[in-house]
Amino acid sequence: MRLTWRGWRSHYLDCFSGALYLLLLVVAVQLNNHGVWMACLGLGALLSLVAWAAHYRRSRAIADLPTSRIGSAAQGYVELYGRAVPDPEHLIVSPFSAVRCVWYRFQVFQRRDRRHWHLMHEGTSHETFVIGDGSGECFVDPDHAEVIGPERRVSYAAGYKRVEEILFAGPIYVLGEFTTVGGANMPLNQKEDVSALLAEWKRDRPSLLKRFDLDGNGEIDLNEWALARRAAVREVEKQHRELRMAPGVHVMRAPVDGRLFLLSSLSPHRLKRRYLLLCWLHGLVFVVLMLGLLHLQSGRFLA
Repeated sequence: MRLTWRGWRSHYLDCFSGALYLLLLVVAVQLNNHGVWMACLGLGALLSLVAWAAHYRRSRAIADLPTSRIGSAAQGYVELYGRAVPDPEHLIVSPFSAVRCVWYRFQVFQRRDRRHWHLMHEGTSHETFVIGDGSGECFVDPDHAEVIGPERRVSYAAGYKRVEEILFAGPIYVLGEFTTVGGANMPLNQKEDVSALLAEWKRDRPSLLKRFDLDGNGEIDLNEWALARRAAVREVEKQHRELRMAPGVHVMRAPVDGRLFLLSSLSPHRLKRRYLLLCWLHGLVFVVLMLGLLHLQSGRFLA
């Protein structure tokens, strides 16, 4: 299990922004001071602008990319939508509910008093799983993914609160870096492979002499060695053709350039609608807070 801040950031942003809006309002109302109102409204406006930008970025990333088919997807940044199935070689079981899934994240809190909990431990699964869409299959490496819409389960025992978020097998949306390992995209070096093959032949001297010692003198002269080299080139070219014709393994992972890597149990349409709704919400909060600041500055907000 691995801790991943990138996976928690959207969840924390929504929770933190909502709580901070309320806290700033309570502080401003309780103190009822012109300077405090200005500071609270300014901080709230800044927070709403940051939250709006984060959700707008996600909505545009989803809207700007058409959904690709696994079998024909281009290499690079793409979105896929298919059905997830557990990797049979790496079965995943959630730590507390003990149910089979394709991904989980958990937190363990300890009660400090009647109203406060202290985070003791957290973690995220990092095993790969497979998604298919009828045109092919793709492995998903969930490390550093931002996961939207998992099932959330909370349990309590002996002064501890355990929170699980689980993605089950089923429809899954993935936005990230699509790479095909092997097949036509396999990096091959003919010069190095020819040298390695010739070195292998030289270690088996009886076979080398049997194949290329044309005059039978027990030695390989320059002409015979040139013949062996041409044979090695032909064999390596044949091997490379066979390797490139073999089907490659498709993998979705976190983009190396830092772009969004999203996993979601929601469809692309529902995910885009969710982020647009959050954009409108934070945008509305920003407008209201800015109007409040303008009223304060004009001396009409507080007596």
